[in-house]
Amino acid sequence: MGVAVREPEAIGDGLDRLRRIAAADPGQAQIWRRLADALDAAGDRSGAAAAYLEHVRHAPFDPVLMRAGAALHGNEIPAAERLLKTHLRQAPTDVAAIRMLAELAVRLDRCEDARNLLERCLDLAPDFREARQHYALVLHRLNEPAAALAELDRLLRAMPEDPAARNLKAAVLCRTGDYEPAIAIYTQLLDEHPQQAQVWLSCGHALKTAGHTERAIAAYRRCIDLDPDFGEAYWSLANLKTFRFDGAQIEAMRGALARADLADEHRLHFEFALAKALEDRAEYAAAFAHYAKANALRLKLVPYSADDTSARLQRTRETYSADFFRVRAGAGCPAPDPIFIVGLPRAGSTLIEQILASHPQVEGTMELPELVSLTRALRERAGSRAPGAYHEALARCSREELRELGEAYLAGTRIHRKLGRPFFIDKMPNNFAHVGLIHLILPNAKIVDARRHPLACCFSGFKQHFARGQNFSYGLEDLGRYWRDYAEWMAHFDTVLPGRVHRVHYEAMVAATETEVRRLLAHCGLPFDDACLRFFENERPVRTASSEQVRQPIYRDGVDQWRHFEPWLAPLKAALGPALAAYPFALDFQR
Repeated sequence: MGVAVREPEAIGDGLDRLRRIAAADPGQAQIWRRLADALDAAGDRSGAAAAYLEHVRHAPFDPVLMRAGAALHGNEIPAAERLLKTHLRQAPTDVAAIRMLAELAVRLDRCEDARNLLERCLDLAPDFREARQHYALVLHRLNEPAAALAELDRLLRAMPEDPAARNLKAAVLCRTGDYEPAIAIYTQLLDEHPQQAQVWLSCGHALKTAGHTERAIAAYRRCIDLDPDFGEAYWSLANLKTFRFDGAQIEAMRGALARADLADEHRLHFEFALAKALEDRAEYAAAFAHYAKANALRLKLVPYSADDTSARLQRTRETYSADFFRVRAGAGCPAPDPIFIVGLPRAGSTLIEQILASHPQVEGTMELPELVSLTRALRERAGSRAPGAYHEALARCSREELRELGEAYLAGTRIHRKLGRPFFIDKMPNNFAHVGLIHLILPNAKIVDARRHPLACCFSGFKQHFARGQNFSYGLEDLGRYWRDYAEWMAHFDTVLPGRVHRVHYEAMVAATETEVRRLLAHCGLPFDDACLRFFENERPVRTASSEQVRQPIYRDGVDQWRHFEPWLAPLKAALGPALAAYPFALDFQR
């Protein structure tokens, strides 16, 4: 069926009528939308954009959008989605509803959908500032910092004092490793709004990463002054690893935990922080009890299935055979720039990064999310959100597509390379699960596996409250199972790609540092440089939980800290099974 074309006179008549209605009763949001549609159809884009903004201004009083907003506010996601989609079928240019649906998509972790919705929204209403800021946030979450910064700069040209846009810009700058400009923004915001505890926390994180430890401590303490129930500020002090709580601070944490009305999200931070404070006082039984409570609370919020992980890795190993790689030999992007440091969290990867980043040919960046972004794109290509779906899509890639994926990785990481050095480090530990992808798209990249005694590594993970992405770390049995899965997975690649991965054992690095550093540099094709032995003098920003520790010379104290808690580690030992006895040798990956 064809679409009727309206004559110019008819459009003009409709415009005049809609203008009269809007003037007589300007509070009707949908009249403004219809006027905007008519102006757009008449070719008056600027007039349409202005009318859409009037629609947005009155949308909070629209009955349908009020019901959808109430459902969103109450986290009634299915009801809100049903209301918005029904409404948008009848009013597809309702920019306020489009933005609300984008917000819903973000809550469901459908950021690509949110991006598409917001792009449509801004195409209709370019000056819809709330939508543009939301768009910048979505780009930030999709790991597109350059695009996010461009949107924020556009906003800030129009509203240079806007605190929300400035705060988001500081967060994006931290993502790109530009900490000093971010700290300058946070400092200015806090001069203007000194009561914002959350901004003090963000500023503290940036200061810590940039090596301004005393200023970071002051920022975290300011959070606590403003909000004594701010458990995350206490945990941030504990997470410095070198900070020691005094008696009054310990009693304050105990007092907070004694309250029945303390929310779980705050309670778990206090539990982790108090556990660290008691461990520092050698009160190991009490410390373990608080670590256990903290992890139990966290596991309630982020459930995890060890069986699902084991089954997924087992299926994927069957895909990545020696023949699979043999027929794809020579594919991918030949650039040798990246050095991937993989392994489990708390295995010594930050130490290896700091050593390599002290070499004049190597730049340290951070735990880069670019590989994860590629896996997300591959899952979309496969038409599935399942974690393992990307492997199926990867197996179907042509040689040209593998090269393009490698080039996309290099393009995405370029914003993090500030020094112009030939090599750079990607220290995302979880990339161990993507060794097959790395080899296929960047066959000349180096891969280093950071490994630490399984009891030391797993229990250190149990003590750590990770921001996100480590859901396996909140139960001793889950940690043991995960360590076994990881070790078997890496053993598989040792078999199908012999010599591709260089393994560094933390204990060996501590015991014979120069020998291990020379082995590491040789694997990376780098000449020995004495600066790598003086890594603790390197003042580069470090984002991980080990940031303060790698600014000190190597010490043996961290090797056996887990032994203080050995009486309570039987579940971990049982779950590790043969992996515990086999260490430091590789496991047979066959079950």
